[in-house]
Amino acid sequence: MLAGISSDYYLRLEQGREHHPSAQVIDALARALQLDEHATAHLHAISQPAAARHRPEQREHAPASIEQLIASWPTMPAFVQGRHMDVLAANAMASALAPTILTPGVNLVRATFSDPEVRSLRGDWEAIARGVVARLRGLVGTDFDDPHLAELVDELSASSEQFRRLWARHDVDVVTLPTTHVIIHPLVGPIELLTETLAITATEGQFLIIYHAEPGSRSQQALTRVAGMAAGEHFEDA
Repeated sequence: MLAGISSDYYLRLEQGREHHPSAQVIDALARALQLDEHATAHLHAISQPAAARHRPEQREHAPASIEQLIASWPTMPAFVQGRHMDVLAANAMASALAPTILTPGVNLVRATFSDPEVRSLRGDWEAIARGVVARLRGLVGTDFDDPHLAELVDELSASSEQFRRLWARHDVDVVTLPTTHVIIHPLVGPIELLTETLAITATEGQFLIIYHAEPGSRSQQALTRVAGMAAGEHFEDA
């Protein structure tokens, strides 16, 4: 018995032969499997029949007003992340901070596992890799037949054993990003960043992500130097 559920019933669930488990059954399974709140919500979502999704033909774009907004922030790195973790827009400060990943057109999951330069940028790469995969699974929710998702997962599963292992874990992180993480800039060194993640209304799974540093910290001074570089100022090596 698992969480008060017979082994036969659990087998039917696992094999997809039971299509309408109750919320009580899902909660019991989540407790037995020691799932956190995000994974529990994800389990509830995938246990319900999904309505057919209408996918627009056009490529995903960030709202023009958000692009204009972040472009007006000369000292604060900010970018827009789409539902497949594509960078849809980034201001000059974000691209100066990490051009390998924070440039429009880059997919953050692909870059994390396929671009060797990303490892040199991120001092906490293992944690970043786990979080990136968990957020991708959380963002797509139950839409596993999405062609863009299938193409991305197939590509990375074939090229990266680490991605394949992490995707198989089924970890889910719906919205959150690490409170702090480190980017190692090639000229100014490690910068410890705080992260703010804001959902963009009237979009499907887009987020505005903003980086900042503790006031008066060495990291804030480093960000000021990066902002100067983005503006074309010259600095001598520290």
